[in-house]
Amino acid sequence: MTEKFSFTNRQLHQHNDSKVVIMNRKYELKHDSGSKFSSFPISYDKDLDPQQFEAVHAPNGHTLVNAGAGSGKTRVIAYRVARLIELGVSPDRILLVTFTNKAAREMTRKVQDLTNIDHRQFWGGTFHSIGNRILRRDAHLLGYDKHFTIIDPEDAKDLISACVDEKGIRVTDNRFPKSDLLRSIISESINTGVNIPDVIQRKYHQFQHHTESISALAEAYSIRKLKGNLMDYDDLLINWLRLLKQHPTSEKYWCSQFKHILVDEYQDTNLLQANLVDHLASRHRNLMVVGDDAQSIYKWRGANFANIFKFPERYSDAQIFPIEINYRSTPEIVELACSSIKNNKNQFDKNLTAHRKSVGLKPALVPLTDVTQQAQFVATRILELRDEGIPLSKTAILYRAHSNALQVELELKRRNIPYEVRSGIKFFEQAHIKDVAAFLRLVDNPKDELAWKRTLQMLPAVGKATANQLWLRLNGAEDPIQELKFAAAGAHKYSIHLSRFAQLVDQLRIDSRPALQIESVLSSPYNDYLSANYDNADSRIEDIQELANYAEKFDSTETFLADLSLVTAENAKRSLTGVDTLRSDEEEEAPLVLSSIHQAKGLEWRAVFVISASEGNFPSSRSLSEDSGVEEERRLFYVAVTRAEDHLYLCYPLRFRDFKGAETLQRPSRFVTEVPSELFEKWEVSSS
Repeated sequence: MTEKFSFTNRQLHQHNDSKVVIMNRKYELKHDSGSKFSSFPISYDKDLDPQQFEAVHAPNGHTLVNAGAGSGKTRVIAYRVARLIELGVSPDRILLVTFTNKAAREMTRKVQDLTNIDHRQFWGGTFHSIGNRILRRDAHLLGYDKHFTIIDPEDAKDLISACVDEKGIRVTDNRFPKSDLLRSIISESINTGVNIPDVIQRKYHQFQHHTESISALAEAYSIRKLKGNLMDYDDLLINWLRLLKQHPTSEKYWCSQFKHILVDEYQDTNLLQANLVDHLASRHRNLMVVGDDAQSIYKWRGANFANIFKFPERYSDAQIFPIEINYRSTPEIVELACSSIKNNKNQFDKNLTAHRKSVGLKPALVPLTDVTQQAQFVATRILELRDEGIPLSKTAILYRAHSNALQVELELKRRNIPYEVRSGIKFFEQAHIKDVAAFLRLVDNPKDELAWKRTLQMLPAVGKATANQLWLRLNGAEDPIQELKFAAAGAHKYSIHLSRFAQLVDQLRIDSRPALQIESVLSSPYNDYLSANYDNADSRIEDIQELANYAEKFDSTETFLADLSLVTAENAKRSLTGVDTLRSDEEEEAPLVLSSIHQAKGLEWRAVFVISASEGNFPSSRSLSEDSGVEEERRLFYVAVTRAEDHLYLCYPLRFRDFKGAETLQRPSRFVTEVPSELFEKWEVSSS
């Protein structure tokens, strides 16, 4: 009997002389096996250390590669991809995800160099770029057109402002948050999975009486984006997750597409990103995450430490591969880092060891008299190291908060040492520093139009047009400050705010020293202005307090403002576009780096100076209220220490003098005192 087969709608029809039997058969479309890429000239056993080799050759399944600082995690990812292709996995079925475009380019370039396969054959990129590619195909399922526009943070702020206007909310009443801060609240809710009322209660408690309005605005913002076919950066992730959760056809397609998923810097993922990769890996169950729990330092921007720490709990079958050989630092620096981080309770056990030989240098512990001597020591030692063969560009000054760098910046300027700031713009050029200076300027020079307009526009109910009108009135008066009091007595919607402003100006005239004037500004409604406009108001307040400390050495407002203006003018003269640096031309020496520790993660220098490593400053005083906060600060210390290759200097001032003249003794950071003292070489610095 001859059997004939035909395929229709996934059914197999079997014909014979007597009957037709319908048989169901499952058929899986086979992708390109990748056999044409089956062999590469790679010597895994020579190119990788034993731990890296084990991770690269891990069996399929859920895998955590816990890669210590400087252990070559990007190398592991690149070789793992090459190995998967050798085993027959097609490049287009491998998804590589990381956090920055630079890191994504580096990762895919290394894979391309190893395999000679065009990087465009891989799905590689940031979370947001991958989300964009997927949504271009399936956004119609969510009511969007595939030609949706991605709006940047500035556009998002403008759209939120439009929603505020549409709702008729009087933003000048009761310090309603400005649009930029509203965007931060909405974004944090999306990325952490915490509803807006809880976000406000936890972090923005000053706006609790506006909770209902803010929640309504978030909904209006979402609707407006959908109507306008617009997505902001957060939408690229949350809408991607909605596709996977709410549309089975899309979920099936994308979960089938990616046979292997590799995530770099997994310790930095937030809850939303972790949920995305969990969903995508749910079909093939081949998820490799690479990271270091000891370098999880971004809780303040939504990163969830539990993602990496509890990965073995979420996946009971997870394989864990420790990568513990550090190729960056000397044994003495590695030993210090390990001795510190072992004091954390919530962490994976690790035994980071140095591959390099000792160069005979212990980390230096350097107590200094005060912040002035600290700055002098750092500048002097940097120049000595340059003479010893370490270029400025291979040297970094790291700090917990930007305000710590003020005295160091001034000393570098004084000595004409070129530097660049990687934690934001230079201290004196920040908006809140210019705000405070404007208050002092209008008292010192009541005819200062720019100072009046800048300060007036900080008042509730006063916009640009009103500020211009008020200035015309003040400018026409013989005594602008007295005229301000007359204006405050008028029947205007801003009268009460103008009256408080006039009281502040009076107080500034009474205060005899600029340090006291700055304190008066900080004690005024300007404090409320900071809270209503910035999600990092606390750190800005710390900057202003540091400015007051700096101003303490000036006897008059005039001399203080003149100094401030000269410093700012020098920056403007020497800083071109792009990098914030003191280099005047391309032929001069490349600058040293000033950076917050957060910004320094992933980087390395031959010499590193960690400044102001004193208790209450590092760890920050705000972190001391909870154990998890102190543990994250200790991880931040671990990151700072492991940025150094050869030379590490931990500096702290012994005395601190505030703008009121009060002097306090300072202790070294607990991260210094909790490790054995023999791990340091203690330096004694004296002034000649």
